[in-house]
Amino acid sequence: MGRDVAQGAFSREDRVRYRQKVRRCLDVFALMLDDFGFDADRPMTGLEIELNLIDSTAEPAMRNEEILAHIADPLFQTELGQFNLELNALPRLIEGTGFADYENDLRGSLARADERAAKSDAKILLVGILPTLTEQHLIAENLSTNERYRALNDQIVGARGEDIELDISGVERLRTHTDSIAPEAACTSLQFHLQVAPDSFADYWNASQAIAAVQVAVGANSPYLYGRQLWAETRIALFEQATDTRPDELKAQGVRPRVWFGERWITSIFDLFEENVRYFPPLLPICEDEDPVEVLHAGGVPRLGELRLHNGTVYRWNRPVYDIMDGRPHLRVENRVLPAGPTVVDMLANAAFYFGLARALAEADRPIWSQLTFSSAEENFHAAARRGMGAVLHWPRLGDVPVTELVLDVLLPKAAAGLDGFGVAPAQRDRLLGVIEQRCRTGRNGAAWQTEAVWAAERHRGMDRAAALHHMAQRYAELQRSNEPVHTWPID
Repeated sequence: MGRDVAQGAFSREDRVRYRQKVRRCLDVFALMLDDFGFDADRPMTGLEIELNLIDSTAEPAMRNEEILAHIADPLFQTELGQFNLELNALPRLIEGTGFADYENDLRGSLARADERAAKSDAKILLVGILPTLTEQHLIAENLSTNERYRALNDQIVGARGEDIELDISGVERLRTHTDSIAPEAACTSLQFHLQVAPDSFADYWNASQAIAAVQVAVGANSPYLYGRQLWAETRIALFEQATDTRPDELKAQGVRPRVWFGERWITSIFDLFEENVRYFPPLLPICEDEDPVEVLHAGGVPRLGELRLHNGTVYRWNRPVYDIMDGRPHLRVENRVLPAGPTVVDMLANAAFYFGLARALAEADRPIWSQLTFSSAEENFHAAARRGMGAVLHWPRLGDVPVTELVLDVLLPKAAAGLDGFGVAPAQRDRLLGVIEQRCRTGRNGAAWQTEAVWAAERHRGMDRAAALHHMAQRYAELQRSNEPVHTWPID
């Protein structure tokens, strides 16, 4: 949902007109899927990384607008909280040395941004949830000044009609209330984009849903919130709760949440857009001047602005995307399950694992989704978020299996074959998948390192929890800049 918003209050007429335009866009999208030429000859990939800004003591630095002006790079944008930024990598092919090109570009961009953030006494931290955040940090006053975030906050809180409850039980328990969506700003993610053809979209989306749990288990990096150790990937529970527009009565009626795993395997991308329109009322009813029917009949490429905006306010963990580049429309799976960090090489290892495994399963003779129930995929997802590397997942023909065993024995070879299908250079394939292998052999991902480091600071240095979290975050920031994968990081 990256569009700017010029208005914060919407009339009944706005909502009626918007709903009509969304449905008109949906009808046009259906026609386009039947006989339009989508760009899918050479599938591009993309990455988005959400960033935290911290000061010298590892406290959140509420200065993103000032720092963005210093950076002066269109690849960087604001995000929900004043301590957040987003970096959008340039889309590229991953064949050959594409991953090495990603690495060089990302490291260069982050280094320049870090250097310029220093002018504001800040630096960048790549982590799923900044471990030093407190409830006093995550308040409406600390939302970014861009009006779209304020409007989104007003609409979500207004739709709910009461405070948002956060109730997360993990190693410890957090139960609190908030009067804004500001806690969502704690969730800093790593998002992958994979361009696909219309006739193969369902296969790639289904494959992405099936492996979401495995991604989260091996990539977890968000164990702390408000000083408490919760889930290995607390970001999953926090995001689901912090943007929930439903009071308890609507939950009891089975109304779908806006942060949504989904409820079934699909046969077409249209299924997802149609569900979004059918189940979810508009949050930001902003209409464009375009008549998509007229544009289509004139031989043009409709923007479908209202449908795209609406789609951006339904937070599927694997989101369907319609977009236009260089005058040609294309479709993408946007994979949103992973946290940021710990290092660039860790994030690219996660990318290689996802792109390779998604392709291998999407093109398999016997689809994984014909063997795994959708409810099992969702249960796996939340089990992985809770336990990370210690998760036990249900998998066809294996039953309940430790995720590390599943990855090492079954999924890494498939991911390698999928990367070969993309034409990834063998050296790049082996280096990045080797990071995933070693995480599984050592049992250490970002979440495991964070909890071990905090435990050591509390036991061996005599620190209380708050001091231990600050100490850990500062050490994390130092090690992050080495670009050595997290499974090699020392505990000291």
